[in-house]
Amino acid sequence: MLFKANTLKGYKLFSLDGEIGAVSEFYFDDQHWAVRYLVADTGGWLTGRQVLLSPYSLVGVLKEDKAIAINLTKEQIQDSPSLESDKPVSRQFEVDYHGYYGWPMYWGGPLMWGAYPYLVRDPNEWSAQDDPEKSWDPHLRSTDAVTGHHIQATDGEIGHVEDFILDDDAWAIRYLVVDTRNWWPGKKVLVSPRWIERVSWSEQKVFMKLTRDAIKASPEYKDDEKITRDYESGLFRHYGRDGYWAHETETEGAEDS
Repeated sequence: MLFKANTLKGYKLFSLDGEIGAVSEFYFDDQHWAVRYLVADTGGWLTGRQVLLSPYSLVGVLKEDKAIAINLTKEQIQDSPSLESDKPVSRQFEVDYHGYYGWPMYWGGPLMWGAYPYLVRDPNEWSAQDDPEKSWDPHLRSTDAVTGHHIQATDGEIGHVEDFILDDDAWAIRYLVVDTRNWWPGKKVLVSPRWIERVSWSEQKVFMKLTRDAIKASPEYKDDEKITRDYESGLFRHYGRDGYWAHETETEGAEDS
């Protein structure tokens, strides 16, 4: 299911033995645009440290309860490698963190989840080994920090990032919500990370491989309406691109063959 990142902020987090806090923000990588960590606000339970939860630990979003279930105990979380609140996420921390839980290292291969194109939750299926020759260096970004970045089309600015649309199955960022109303009497639209040419973090700009007119004419996104597959198909048809689900099906088939 697709959720706005801002909608999930504040959702309660339930471990195997009780509530541990609420969703604060998300860290994602700027290569695959996959959510790598959910940042928990523990309300003082673990003061002075960031509590990060990998998608490997997230059982699912409980929409009716405004909560996310976690397949970890409080003790596991408390004893996990500590990251000070004012420190960035380093490679050494990630190595220690994934090693502590025994999870595959997502940067240990060329695909979205290292050796896999999708999130494999069953440990019995973790057969592929990390390949150092195909590993990559992730740069993690915060959804809060990137919110407000300007959108640069091929022929000028067109809006700014207002939110992110997350897939709670793959834990991938499917879309950026772009608000164009400050540039012209416009609307909100969705753009796929697949259409991004590059991101200038110093300029706080997201450069798109799209024209202003193409973005202006794209299907409108309304906050209060559910994103259906029909809407998504129409969006991708507008840009003359295949949907992300087609690419994933092809990749999974290639992996199975």
